[in-house]
Amino acid sequence: MLGVVENHSMPRTAAFFDLDKTVIAKSSTLTFSKSFYQGGLINRRAVLRTAYAQFVFLAGGSDHEQIERMRAYLSALCRGWNVQQVKEIVAETLHDIIDPIIYDEAASLIEEHHIAGRDVVIVSTSGAEVVEPIGELLGADRVVATRMVVGEDGCFTGEVEYYAYGPTKAEAIRELAESEGYDLSRCYAYSDSATDLPMLESVGNPHAVNPDRTLRREALARGWPILDFHRPVRLKQRLPAFSVPPRPALVAAAAIGAAAATAGLVWYTNRRRAATA
Repeated sequence: MLGVVENHSMPRTAAFFDLDKTVIAKSSTLTFSKSFYQGGLINRRAVLRTAYAQFVFLAGGSDHEQIERMRAYLSALCRGWNVQQVKEIVAETLHDIIDPIIYDEAASLIEEHHIAGRDVVIVSTSGAEVVEPIGELLGADRVVATRMVVGEDGCFTGEVEYYAYGPTKAEAIRELAESEGYDLSRCYAYSDSATDLPMLESVGNPHAVNPDRTLRREALARGWPILDFHRPVRLKQRLPAFSVPPRPALVAAAAIGAAAATAGLVWYTNRRRAATA
């Protein structure tokens, strides 16, 4: 367990999660390639190329240079895509594609952080059109993701407005800490990749999840916890454990429970008095 519930008189805290291979078992962007093909956005050759990229990614061979090449390829690939169409495809296929590849262990961690009173923030290099719906599915409070430039015609230009990668993730976390009042020394972060070392270094409780070789070496040297997530599961299969009401709902539920308990005690006391009268 992650410890006691946060004392809200103290500075707020958050848990920052990388997405791909940390919360879900694959690359969020590449996983939608078949859906984009069926929607007419890419051709069969592009599907095969993204399938290969997914294989390299899962094999743990995606270093900085390969990730940069992948970014350039995907930026060029999405040039001319209608943003609304992309959002509709993601919304229509989200549960079929993403739900089965969410790590049970990650879902449990998200739940535990929420119960402890911490915000949950997904910080991903993938595009916002993909990451934001996934964040909503997971119950995340906020999302930091790459944003592409959208032209006046409502289509991607192929240019990147904001790239959530490497040091940029750490900068985004620091900005959130300033705007939201997070105490980073008491915050948590989770990632599988050495490219996220700046993000992990920016919090007091960094964790390596399914780490690549470089991150594993760094985690061992620094004494960071190393977590092994390997059980993808559909959220609805673990719904009772994962479905945590929003905090206002938790407060309301507690208040209703307390009122019911008080009413029951009054009823029991009055009945005892009537029986002994």
